[in-house]
Amino acid sequence: MELFEIEFLPEALEYLNEIPVKAKDKILFNMAMAKSRKDPKLFKPLQDGIWYFRTQHFGIHYRIFAFCDKTNKIETLVIATHGIIKKSDKPEKSEILRAKAIKDKYFESKK
Repeated sequence: MELFEIEFLPEALEYLNEIPVKAKDKILFNMAMAKSRKDPKLFKPLQDGIWYFRTQHFGIHYRIFAFCDKTNKIETLVIATHGIIKKSDKPEKSEILRAKAIKDKYFESKK
């Protein structure tokens, strides 16, 4: 049973197309795994409704930021906003704010 569906915004797709193919494949595999089980090693909450998908490939830590759209009572939709290569122990505040701004714009456009 899947816990949610994933929709990629254009910036997230651009990011996936810019990274090495094997890293992209592993990220997509981990995202598919996260859809079927709750595992903070794969999909972790941050703050203000922002989450990220986590993948490590050959020592590089990839992150795809996302938020949940639960307006459809039957199914949760996870919106992937953008991606980064992790450079420090904590997610950068600017990346969380960027994802939050995208989230706010997304829900504003749904009104």
